[in-house]
Amino acid sequence: MVELLVVISIIGLLAGLALPAISGAMQAGKKAEVAAMAESIKTAVNAYYAEYSAYPSNTSGKTDQAFLNLISTTNTNGGNYRGIAFLEVPPKFTNASMGLVTPSGFYKSQSNFSIKIDTNGTGVLTNTVGSKNYVVASSVAVWVVDPKNKDKPVGTFK
Repeated sequence: MVELLVVISIIGLLAGLALPAISGAMQAGKKAEVAAMAESIKTAVNAYYAEYSAYPSNTSGKTDQAFLNLISTTNTNGGNYRGIAFLEVPPKFTNASMGLVTPSGFYKSQSNFSIKIDTNGTGVLTNTVGSKNYVVASSVAVWVVDPKNKDKPVGTFK
């Protein structure tokens, strides 16, 4: 009987140690998934530029419904007059009213990606995330704020 209690307590201890590790791994996986989607958005914007020699107009700075329609559908309205789908978006990254968003579970509620495009041609972007400024040597930057650290971006800040 004592041996059985010892075995049960060891199993309980191991399960208690494994639970936080599993939760951390799941959150890291969601961050990687969001970072991969941010990179896909950046690639789609650059492909749009390669096709039209101009960046898509995005006055909101967010991946809203207008941006999603422009970059991911064959709709010829709004500047994509050749009707090219530059980005295929999985359903978990779409919201009928918000557009292109983070998947459920990354934040408490879904949020749009932030996007900044270098329309001046300098090749350098300065992006503010929380209270920090990030200088990015790129023509396009796409990110969301890390849910665990409001001053850290998850996305294409490389």
